[in-house]
Amino acid sequence: MILSLSAGLIFLGAGFIQGLTGFGSALVAIPLLTLIMDIKAAVPLCILNGLVITIYLAVHLRHHLDRGKILPLILGSVPGVVVGATLLKRVDSNLLRICIGLLLISYSLYNLFIRPRSSGLAHYWGYVAGFLTGAVGAALSAGGPPAIVYSTLTGWSKEEIRATLSGFFVANGIVTACVHALTGVSTAATARIFLMTAPFVLLGTVIGSHVTSRIEPRIYLRIIYSLLVVMGCMLIAG
Repeated sequence: MILSLSAGLIFLGAGFIQGLTGFGSALVAIPLLTLIMDIKAAVPLCILNGLVITIYLAVHLRHHLDRGKILPLILGSVPGVVVGATLLKRVDSNLLRICIGLLLISYSLYNLFIRPRSSGLAHYWGYVAGFLTGAVGAALSAGGPPAIVYSTLTGWSKEEIRATLSGFFVANGIVTACVHALTGVSTAATARIFLMTAPFVLLGTVIGSHVTSRIEPRIYLRIIYSLLVVMGCMLIAG
């Protein structure tokens, strides 16, 4: 009971962050969950609760969902997964992790302190971002940043950014959850804790979504870039 309550409070905070920005629940949840449970139990639990968040956001932001925005990301991610799995076998994963972390930190600090955000990327960059998301996800289990970076460079509104990321992460999360179930990574214990923590993560997401409506777009992007810096640091720390 104490374990489930502690996990619930963690997911309350994780849901708030993703409700606010459209991403970042794992950034909050995984490090804290590993303090109270094994990482092999934390990851599938985080995936399942992540689905609760992204499905809620996708439904909540459905009027901003655009198949033309999401489809390139999904299609690009499929070959990316294959490449990422190959890289995982042939290249030092720690080296990949450090390089991606440094790139994220440099990019985010550049946008925070040196120049304003660019906009109006060509459509094909969506496929590139999807490919990199699939590759990084398969190689390092941290595939979100390429899609996040892409969405901040498109000139979309914050609602379109959140809706596109949520729709994309729903598709990705469903595939991952199915794989976890088929391979036995998710267990009956995972399901029990998930049922107890899902209300917490949903509540956090609702609160975060309410708060984000009060944030100016410029401040919203600064929050995203700041979280990307943190994600980059976590990748380097590994």
